[in-house]
Amino acid sequence: MEEAKWYVLHTYSGYEAMVKDSLEQFVENNNLQETIFDVKIPTEETLEEKANGKKKIVERKKFPCYVFLKMIYNNDLWYAITNTRGVTGFVGPQGRPFPLTSEEVARMGLEEHAVEIDFTVGDEVRIVSGPLESFAGKVISLSEASQKAMINVEMFGRSTDVEVDFVQLKKLNG
Repeated sequence: MEEAKWYVLHTYSGYEAMVKDSLEQFVENNNLQETIFDVKIPTEETLEEKANGKKKIVERKKFPCYVFLKMIYNNDLWYAITNTRGVTGFVGPQGRPFPLTSEEVARMGLEEHAVEIDFTVGDEVRIVSGPLESFAGKVISLSEASQKAMINVEMFGRSTDVEVDFVQLKKLNG
């Protein structure tokens, strides 16, 4: 059996969620769960400062106008997918799909992999990536299933609990 690979679809601006929903409905209606495995719009949380000086965490698309598909490619799928409303085509030479390399998939964070951690509840950790980068705090709880930790940090002059992915944390020595 052929291996599923990640492909990139280009969409009209603002149509990403509609394209994702349409493709998920297409998979459901045509029983294509064995051919199209995943549809993703990678997002990231960023810390924004509003005009009134208040800071807020907002979720933004990492790659606006792009939707990522994990599938086993064939020409019939190409035709159906490129005729989905909002899709301008696949990313690749002459609009033909070109699969992402495993390095690109890892760099874009399309697939989750279990992370080994060296900290436990009560340990002091530093957030090493994301909107709260460089904040330090104490681990309150860990969830192996979701690969997330609840961290208590000092933010905006008060103690705040935040949920952070394991990969964003580094144990502080001491």
